[in-house]
Amino acid sequence: SNGITLAKQLPALKAAGLSALNISLDTLRPERFEVLARRPGHSRVMSAIDTAVELGYDPVKVNVVVMRGVNDDEVVDFVELTRHRPVNVRFIEYMPFDGNVWSDSKMVPYKELISRVAAAYPD
Repeated sequence: SNGITLAKQLPALKAAGLSALNISLDTLRPERFEVLARRPGHSRVMSAIDTAVELGYDPVKVNVVVMRGVNDDEVVDFVELTRHRPVNVRFIEYMPFDGNVWSDSKMVPYKELISRVAAAYPD
């Protein structure tokens, strides 16, 4: 889910037996969210993540497509998101599909992501 309208639906989904969630979120910055999603709603997505945790969804996965020059400066911020919330952040390499104007220059390889995280958390 992109999570924008999810928070209010979570109690009913939980009652119906849903126990795990995947939420797509490519930025933790509200102004950048509006550019990437082409609509407002960052606070609603964050609310959905918090509500899912409060309701006991397990796991709550946040999928992040990392794009060089777009949101790659937020990798450590997303790792920090897991410090006080029981969420799993999954970094996804930018990949081509119809309509996304794909370029090798936007891709951040897995090894580079690991190096950035290791540099921020050396222990």
